[in-house]
Amino acid sequence: MSTADAKLNGSPVQSTVGWRELWLKEDWWAIYLGLGLVIVGVVLFANGSSLKWLAVTPAKWSSLPQLFDNLANDWLRYLAQLVFWIAAFSAALSALGHKARDFVPAFLVLYALSFVVFVAGQWREAFRYNLEPPLLALAIGLFIANGGALPRWLDAGFRVELYVKTGIVVLGATLPLTLLIWAGPVAILQASIVSIVTFLVIFWTARWMAIDRRLAAVLGVGGAVCGVSAAIAVAGAVGAKKGDAPTAITTVILWAIVMIFALPIASHLMHLPAGIAGAWIGTSEFADAAGLAAAEAYGQIAGHDGVAGTADQSVWAFTLMKVVGRDVWIGIWAFVLAVVATTRWDRQETGIRPNPAEIWWRFPKFVIGFLLASIIITIAARNYSMSNYNKVVVPGLVGPLKDLRSWAFIFCFLSIGLTTRFRDLARAGIKPFLAFSTGVLVNVILGFVLSAVVFASYWESLTR
Repeated sequence: MSTADAKLNGSPVQSTVGWRELWLKEDWWAIYLGLGLVIVGVVLFANGSSLKWLAVTPAKWSSLPQLFDNLANDWLRYLAQLVFWIAAFSAALSALGHKARDFVPAFLVLYALSFVVFVAGQWREAFRYNLEPPLLALAIGLFIANGGALPRWLDAGFRVELYVKTGIVVLGATLPLTLLIWAGPVAILQASIVSIVTFLVIFWTARWMAIDRRLAAVLGVGGAVCGVSAAIAVAGAVGAKKGDAPTAITTVILWAIVMIFALPIASHLMHLPAGIAGAWIGTSEFADAAGLAAAEAYGQIAGHDGVAGTADQSVWAFTLMKVVGRDVWIGIWAFVLAVVATTRWDRQETGIRPNPAEIWWRFPKFVIGFLLASIIITIAARNYSMSNYNKVVVPGLVGPLKDLRSWAFIFCFLSIGLTTRFRDLARAGIKPFLAFSTGVLVNVILGFVLSAVVFASYWESLTR
């Protein structure tokens, strides 16, 4: 790592950067891009318009003629979106010292692959088997990367952290603070219990297995919140090694794929009401896309075959537990672990008294963007009831932002897959997987007890 890179990635020499970090640090550019989208979306929404035209995504399709018709109608929108992403990311990367002429051709390939993945994920049969686009992107990326050597010039387009950090900032726009109020104390309490217990189980199991505490922290938060976003945020906060985040992310995704099928099947065998099953999925699944797929799958059988409730109850319970309750812990864990790593771990390892300012340098700034985006949408939607929020604000403002976030996450997942080699993951050994799996077991049992026993009456009668 060069001195310049060290300054921008959590090293003590970072204190020399000062105000220049506002344009020399990736986190801030993720904030500028993410909040820029949110602000433009709010302005358009306030004037009766929307980002929907730019936030185009492939529609669900069941036949090739239907697919070709959809693409023929929207080709200009995709072209405009491609130009937008190139301009936005190129501006950020140029300011960070990278060359746009290297990035643009590589990103064109990445966007084309992302487009194919998105289209494949919208196929009715893919939806039937819960092959969500982000997970499909990771699988395809891993297959391509481990099936043969990729041209080195493509590396310029695999900007994993910029994509995911921008996506996380926009994610804040889908979580206005009013959702926490609408979620109620039960959902927040259950999500908090699950997040804290899961982290502690994974962390201390990993430490018992003699796993480095920084990797243990990344694994723990990956299980407690959401693999990709939380792992990247905390890896930077604790000063983890380069391979720690990919190890955690891959482990999380493996279990997320298992849970897509296991949780709905187990819920069906026990004839759990839709709301209870949705809450259990929300407390026991490890990725938003995978969990939503599982909740929607279970919602399809609600009201049939001995399963009480409605499809809305399943999806809404999952949303409250995972997307609202657990995802807000990204910022909490990042801050807490940045403090712990700086004030305790670093001092124990170096014997040097920590500089309190190091906490600020370590803290992932894009989490601030996440919170600001949430506040902006909270203010924009302050006069809407929950029902009107779902009818008016979601399709006109939040929905388009969510679609753009989906593109950013697909860029990220695909880039992770295309830059991950199984031989590199194998070097971490089996211990991280076993430590995480212990947390999975506790998480599933705890989630079931809380959803189906302790708070069963709340989830069974859940309404929007």
